[in-house]
Amino acid sequence: MMKSLPHKLSRPVRFTLVAIGVFLLMRIFASCGAAKGDLQIVRTAQVVRGDLSVTVSSTGTVQPYNRVEVKAPIAGRIEEVLVREGDEVKKGQVLARMSSVERAALLDAARSRGDEVVKRWEEAYLPAPLLAPLDGTIIVRSVEPGQTVTTADPVVVLSDRLIVQALVDETDLAFIRLAQPVEITLDAYRDELVPGTVDHIAFESTLENNVNVYAIDVAPEALSESFRSGMTANVTFIVKDCKNVLTVPSEAVVAWPKNIPNPSGAVFAVYKKVFGGKLEPVAVKTGETDGVRTEITDGLKEGAEIAVVRKKEKERSSNLFGSPRAARKSGATKSS
Repeated sequence: MMKSLPHKLSRPVRFTLVAIGVFLLMRIFASCGAAKGDLQIVRTAQVVRGDLSVTVSSTGTVQPYNRVEVKAPIAGRIEEVLVREGDEVKKGQVLARMSSVERAALLDAARSRGDEVVKRWEEAYLPAPLLAPLDGTIIVRSVEPGQTVTTADPVVVLSDRLIVQALVDETDLAFIRLAQPVEITLDAYRDELVPGTVDHIAFESTLENNVNVYAIDVAPEALSESFRSGMTANVTFIVKDCKNVLTVPSEAVVAWPKNIPNPSGAVFAVYKKVFGGKLEPVAVKTGETDGVRTEITDGLKEGAEIAVVRKKEKERSSNLFGSPRAARKSGATKSS
């Protein structure tokens, strides 16, 4: 006849059973709340619909498209200047009048004889006019009446129109095209946004800080009065402007995991949480990206919840009661 089991277990046996139960519960809770494999959830996000602009940013300088220095045709003295900075002038317009060295000396001598003599010589010996060579704006007035000048001295500086010249890295040159829309802001007026277009792309590069860059001429559509030659400008080239598309955070898009079967041959994936808190990759097709958000062309619906994940940090020990290696090392120390 078999003996019945004792109703009371010994203390060591009870302790062992409790320890095993605690261990199993911890494993169960860990498996329910942990992400699949070596991934952990950083945050969750939703698939949203909106606009996405792909841009290339650069800095530039406001400068004249054609900068013309109007110099004195002869050495002499400036009698009068008829324009000032900011004036719009037409081709052939008289900008200033000047006397040659001989006329200036003659008039100075005539002044000692009286106004009638001066008037007679002024009518007989007319001053030389300085004419505008093109339509444009006076951006520099270099001299004032009474100053003497040589043929090397500019009297005024004329600009036909102001542009922004931006320097673009050669790696971004493929994204730039003629007539491409551009947004311009000035450092001096950051709240003022001026639209423009690409007017010219340089055919030869220059070396800036050991980087090949190309000069891009940007023409503002409507020149603001705040534009001044020499100002620093920030230029944003609109590469693509996607309207009403599905987007997700760019950091949520990852390469399809190698350790998971890929029947659809997907290149990219995003993760979503499934039952039990595990992570599951979803195959997606991507479109444009601005670096912050990425367009999703297939694989997700608007409003779907996805997860931004990262690899878990390696745990120092996966043993509940301590590291076996450390225990062996401790035992070896004691035995020695």
